[in-house]
Amino acid sequence: MREYTPLTITDAVLEQMAETPDARMKEVMEAAVRHLHAFAREVNLTPTEWIKGIEFMTKVGQACTPARQEFILLSDTMGLSALVNIMHDKTKVEEATSASLLGPFFRENTPKFATGAQIAKKPDGAEVVMYGRIANAQGAPIPNAQVTVWQTAADGRYDIQNGIEEIDCRGIFQADDKGNYLLRTVRPLGYFIPLDGPVGQMVMSQKRHGMRPAHIHFLISAPGYRELVTALYLAGDAHLDDDVVFGASADLVAHVKDGDPACPIKGLPSIQFDFNLARESEADRRAGRVGADPAAVTASDGKNTTPYGAPPPEMAAAAVAAAEPKKSGGIFSGLFRSR
Repeated sequence: MREYTPLTITDAVLEQMAETPDARMKEVMEAAVRHLHAFAREVNLTPTEWIKGIEFMTKVGQACTPARQEFILLSDTMGLSALVNIMHDKTKVEEATSASLLGPFFRENTPKFATGAQIAKKPDGAEVVMYGRIANAQGAPIPNAQVTVWQTAADGRYDIQNGIEEIDCRGIFQADDKGNYLLRTVRPLGYFIPLDGPVGQMVMSQKRHGMRPAHIHFLISAPGYRELVTALYLAGDAHLDDDVVFGASADLVAHVKDGDPACPIKGLPSIQFDFNLARESEADRRAGRVGADPAAVTASDGKNTTPYGAPPPEMAAAAVAAAEPKKSGGIFSGLFRSR
């Protein structure tokens, strides 16, 4: 009978998987096993830490609903989403606007608006105009491109955090025949990621601030072009350099201007930004997005979803309280503090 050691157990697992018929699955799973085993050996993982890790992953799964994707949030906060996004962005066949994270708050169920319409139900004096042009990599306009936008409301929260039934601060627009787009929204705020779940507990136990810089998401598409998933980040935000999900980049920083003479809607602050799309390749058609609508991942049980992610003031207080020195209970102890 075969005797296993900390090194030979890895080879044994790989041998059992050797006949996997799907070549890509075989490649990915073999690498996953090698790196997972190497991680356990490197940190000398104890049984207590092993079960705590399993408990944590179980809690992440249990937190997922049609309105909340805790696993995408976990991937985001560990930089994995950003890594996959950066690698995917390098596969463009030509230079174009950089991609950014789709994030855990995207929704397929988004209303369509007329050019120049306001997507926020309550602008509350923070109204901003967004305009610009959609063009190809050479600068020629792309007529009738579809422009989907979503962002936080004026209180710093996404609609989906209040419930899957609520729709606010998101919309679909169509560029005109010269590639011009125009919409109105509210000035987005920087915000805490949801800190009331297992991922938030992890972030707080690491004494991270848990903040994202103010930004507006864009998903732009047109026939024959690679879909662009990106975001514009507001200049001057304190967390542009230490975004908790590593999504902000310098080339996507946008400025809010007062009295811009080129703005099509007068009397309001505005953001002007032009986007360039790359030609679509065959690989692009198969690649997919780094993210998804939570409802596309977790099926509904027919019940209404409950609000999550407390407002920033309360969550800031919780983050400070959770960061206070406590008696150590192992490397995973911070993930399971009682609320």
